[in-house]
Amino acid sequence: MRGLTGSGTAAGRGSGLRAGLAAGGTAMAGLAAFGLFCAGCSTGGTGTRDEGPAGTQPVAQVTPSNVLPTGTAKPAAPVDAVQLVKRDPEVSRRISSDLRPCTGDEYPVDTSYGSLTDGPAPDVVVNVMTCGDSVGVGTYAYRQRPDGTYENVFAAEIPAVYGTIDRGDLVVTTQVYGSKDSVAYPSGEDVITYRWSAGRFTETDRVHNDFNRAVGNGDGELPAPPTTQN
Repeated sequence: MRGLTGSGTAAGRGSGLRAGLAAGGTAMAGLAAFGLFCAGCSTGGTGTRDEGPAGTQPVAQVTPSNVLPTGTAKPAAPVDAVQLVKRDPEVSRRISSDLRPCTGDEYPVDTSYGSLTDGPAPDVVVNVMTCGDSVGVGTYAYRQRPDGTYENVFAAEIPAVYGTIDRGDLVVTTQVYGSKDSVAYPSGEDVITYRWSAGRFTETDRVHNDFNRAVGNGDGELPAPPTTQN
């Protein structure tokens, strides 16, 4: 009985081993096929493991443009502002004769270019100042004639005056001084806006600012910072 039992058991084990090997072979073949499929996915192609869109999809490409937007304003041709003022008959003799270099060939003159009179060329605003404290003594606006020369279309010769071009308007600021004011600390200022109309400048706005007289005149020392105790 043991022999029959042992023989039957061996046969059963042999059959089970063959079935196990067959199943293992089938599993290994499946793993090998899956490995080849994954290898194909990771070495190019358009599988799900690839980064980016599939080959059949259109790829959007953005090409940066090297073309800069161009403006419509014409570049301003520089003028000799010093000679423009000195040769201008509308400028007082006192200012034209006192206009000298502060150091070397540097004159106390500021020049601005912009559109004020809707002319064919940019208009020119010239501010003449003193050398010592840079206080404006004269502001002039010039418009180009058809022959290329310039004509004086605005002049203001008062102490502490300065003109600027602001979005097509001429803005003139003058400091207001009291009897005891120093040059560095005026009592206030007037800001007047002019606009070109019918061949001349017309005042369109005026703002007056009073400055605070309670603040120091700059001669005092700043208070010492508070000390901290540990």
